[in-house]
Amino acid sequence: MELDASTTADGERVYIDRKRAERGAEGPFYLVFTDADADERWGFACGNCGSLDTAMDTMGRIQCTDCGNLRKPDEWDAAHE
Repeated sequence: MELDASTTADGERVYIDRKRAERGAEGPFYLVFTDADADERWGFACGNCGSLDTAMDTMGRIQCTDCGNLRKPDEWDAAHE
């Protein structure tokens, strides 16, 4: 498996798997790992703007805090709006 190495704003080395992604409104969210063997998941990288500054809520919604790219939650109901 070949992963792209990147560095977070805090200087931490992370590895982006561009073959494993979640669909976003503006582009995919790629899975990011703390190790090159992809054993320990770190978070997501935004495929729209390249940012590692993303957030996920308890319902599975992923959002890039830089460009606003959004993945809708896995499940939702009107009570959560």
